[in-house]
Amino acid sequence: MSSLLFHSLVFGLLCLSCFVGRSNAQAKTDPTEASALNTIFQRFGITATNSWNKSGELCSGDAIDDTANIDDLTLNPGIKCDCSFNNTCHIISLRIMEKSVTGPIPNEISTFKDLIYLKLDKNLLTGQVPTFLGNLSSLQILSIAFNSFFGPIPKELGQLKELYVLSFGYNNFTGPLPAELGNLINLQKLYVESCGASGEIPSSFANLRNLIEVWAMGNNFTGILPEFIGGWTSMQDLRFEGNSLQGPISSSFSSLTNLSTLKISDLYGGSSSSLDFIKDMKNLSILILRNNRISGGIPPNMNEYPNLQSLFLGNNSLSGSLPSQKNPELVNIDLSYNQLSGGFPLWVNANGLYLNLVANNFVIDDSNGRISIQKHSHSDNVYFFFLFWSVVCHQGSDGTLFDNDTENLGAASYYVTDTERWAVSNVGTYSYHPHETYVLSNLAAFDNTLDSDLFQNARQSPSSLRYYGLGLQKGNYTGNLVEKDFDIRKEAGRSFRTVKRDFIASVPNTVLEIHFFWAGKGTYSVPSQAVYGPLISVIRATPQDFKGIGPNLPPSTHLAKKAKAGLVAGIIIPIGIVALVLIFGTILWRRKQRMLRKAEDEELLGTGARPNTFSYAELRTSTEDFSDSNKLGEGGFGRVYKGKIADGREVAVKQLSVASHQGKSQFVTEIATISAVQHRNLVKLYGCCIEGERRILVYEYLKNKSLDQALFGKSRLHLDWQMRFNICLGTARGLAYLHEESRVRIVHRDVKASNILLDAELNPKISDFGLAKLYSDEHTHLSTRVAGTFGYLAPEYALWGHLTEKVDVFGFGVVALEIITGRKNCDVSLDEGKAYLLEWAWQLHEENNDLGLVDMTLTEFNTEEAIRVLGVALLCTQASPTLRPSMSKVVAMLSGDVGVVPLATRPNYWNECGMNDMLSFASNGMSGYFMGMMTSSTMTPTTSSSYDLTPGMSTTSNASIPPDKPSQPMLPELKVSV
Repeated sequence: MSSLLFHSLVFGLLCLSCFVGRSNAQAKTDPTEASALNTIFQRFGITATNSWNKSGELCSGDAIDDTANIDDLTLNPGIKCDCSFNNTCHIISLRIMEKSVTGPIPNEISTFKDLIYLKLDKNLLTGQVPTFLGNLSSLQILSIAFNSFFGPIPKELGQLKELYVLSFGYNNFTGPLPAELGNLINLQKLYVESCGASGEIPSSFANLRNLIEVWAMGNNFTGILPEFIGGWTSMQDLRFEGNSLQGPISSSFSSLTNLSTLKISDLYGGSSSSLDFIKDMKNLSILILRNNRISGGIPPNMNEYPNLQSLFLGNNSLSGSLPSQKNPELVNIDLSYNQLSGGFPLWVNANGLYLNLVANNFVIDDSNGRISIQKHSHSDNVYFFFLFWSVVCHQGSDGTLFDNDTENLGAASYYVTDTERWAVSNVGTYSYHPHETYVLSNLAAFDNTLDSDLFQNARQSPSSLRYYGLGLQKGNYTGNLVEKDFDIRKEAGRSFRTVKRDFIASVPNTVLEIHFFWAGKGTYSVPSQAVYGPLISVIRATPQDFKGIGPNLPPSTHLAKKAKAGLVAGIIIPIGIVALVLIFGTILWRRKQRMLRKAEDEELLGTGARPNTFSYAELRTSTEDFSDSNKLGEGGFGRVYKGKIADGREVAVKQLSVASHQGKSQFVTEIATISAVQHRNLVKLYGCCIEGERRILVYEYLKNKSLDQALFGKSRLHLDWQMRFNICLGTARGLAYLHEESRVRIVHRDVKASNILLDAELNPKISDFGLAKLYSDEHTHLSTRVAGTFGYLAPEYALWGHLTEKVDVFGFGVVALEIITGRKNCDVSLDEGKAYLLEWAWQLHEENNDLGLVDMTLTEFNTEEAIRVLGVALLCTQASPTLRPSMSKVVAMLSGDVGVVPLATRPNYWNECGMNDMLSFASNGMSGYFMGMMTSSTMTPTTSSSYDLTPGMSTTSNASIPPDKPSQPMLPELKVSV
């Protein structure tokens, strides 16, 4: 019985085995998909690995083994199949990585309808990404990074509702991120680093609330860092480095309490931020917030961040003292180039700590131990030139002796040589893996140099590398130039070829700073991981326009002392006693100058945030000694010149001629405030110069100059309808920001076409918005100094000095009419009834012929937009300030978000005053106002200060009549400067 049972079991197992075998044998790869995959592999010149495609069946081996991971190297190239479809296997995963395949993405991939995983990373694929990828509705992972795709990012990717990983970084795309990607509500990981995208981050991305990782480094994203990012509350790793975004970092970021890595850098524009938003981010391990205009203090509870290992807050405006405690895990700290002060807590001398505190305002004494971080101050009597290179002391082919740079720098380090001849500051940690020595070696022979072995070792830095030449003789030096977006691969042409760049650097205070900075552009991973940032072998500084003294040797050497002694003997003996008098006089003069500078510096140190400052000598050089050939314009606030500063930027340099009663510290504080007011539709203020009585402002230069030139001048620009509408809308947004969104409320007071400048893309930028604040009187809301241009002045301001933001609204209304019509607000050469733009506009409006105002030179225009702009303009120029909309309401109406408020009747000033009366000295104040407006075209400007100026009459009247007496005549009180 037992034997029979045994044989029965064996027979049953054999039958089951046969059944299973037949079942597997019947499970075949879908023939259409099999053909498509074979075509793809043949085109790419690749074959299946040994782990799948057994006996000619694609869906076999690891392709159907649930224990085999598609990301294993054994499945590259590889597929995974699902054979649960009626014994038919469908390809659900395809991986082809690092196989150097070329060409576009094959159309055959569209055959795999059930694909959930597609990875084509690190190849040589090119062309545009096909839109059919959006039809692969089951896709959960799509990764096409590290290729050469170009063109727009297809909006069809927004159809992949199941997607939770999307990666297309390190490509050559153009244009913005598609707003449709905001539909990917299940997305958890988004990698778009160095993909080529530009423009503002779409507001639809606010929907991506399941994101846990976003890498968006090295692009050209613009606009303000979105506030909606604070809604990504699941976020663990957020990186926005090396873009063109503006601040502030919104307080909404405080909701990102799950963050372990936060990297945001280079928010050069926009409002400043504080560190308040990190107070609850107790899971942080890496915090990098460099170059973000962050002010305020460092949180005192840094010991309550138990996982924090790296803290990089350099190049901000942090003030106050260092925290008294930190957690032991925090070993990399960069706080250089801030405004920190006070003494040092005990933890600064902890072992294993990499700390960089250079360029702050700390109190230095003997208790500071190994810390040497104060801003450089060296005497003028050390006459030698620093020349050094990395790792090994060396004598060049021309006899030059190079110092060695052997210091083992870390993630945040500052080092001064014993001779105090030069110093070095290094900042940054490498992504993926650290370089402990921060020095690379290569024994290859280098072309294009007689000193090949000089270049076989190099100092490497992941972020910021500064060298300081100390105790130099004043003058100009030549050295290696690191250019903006410098591409060593392009410049060298091939491997192991040296590249040399020379430039002239001024040394005004015996310290030469050479800064190599990786701004986050390019990649972290090409050609291999952690190969990026400055890589420097040799730096040499030599005198250019003056004679050096002695050989290039450290002052401690015998030859250097001998050379110095020879110089002294050669000068003092011939001139004798007279020289002694000159020397003592010079010493006293220098001492006095140092005391004055010290007093000024102490005054400035107490002002809090400081703007960027330029020396007068630097600005003279940049403008070719304020040459008339570089003159851009002249107005009541001073002359404006075009210049080019040392870093290559073109700037507009405005010499302020208006006398300021402010002290230096108050002036600097005011400039710092204005500098913080930044918006895409405001001209950027780069900095200022304050030397003696000189007050100079340095703005960005806009090559298309002013709107009035484009509309009325001899400019070759042609503004079509869309350009004009965009200029209206952009100007409105800029004014709305000044009035309602800026940290400091500013009323411009002189909104007109010549104060609206156009950038290279014809985006409008309001200029001189800060001067109204800089030179405002004590009262800014009632009876105040009238400063503006007739034709653009609101009646209540021109007559009674009543200043509110509604004055700017009136000026905007006039400018909007000028943009629509292409003509000035006053042109007496035209027929009666058309000479005065506001009157003509109301006449056509009452005749239901609003579109008759549109510039006849426009071949086409958007009727709906035109009616909208005209309605808004007439609303803005109402006589009563209360009837004019706010600028935010203007933006909403122009954008079509709300309807334009209907108008009842024309403003009272047209009803009360006939045109014939306006040319006489009538007793009504309104008549006086419009007489001034109408004659403005013949007057000379005095307060306009944009680049190129159009005629317009300006007032500097101190109106004293209160607003409750509008009937009193105002014209005799006006003091018009012409």
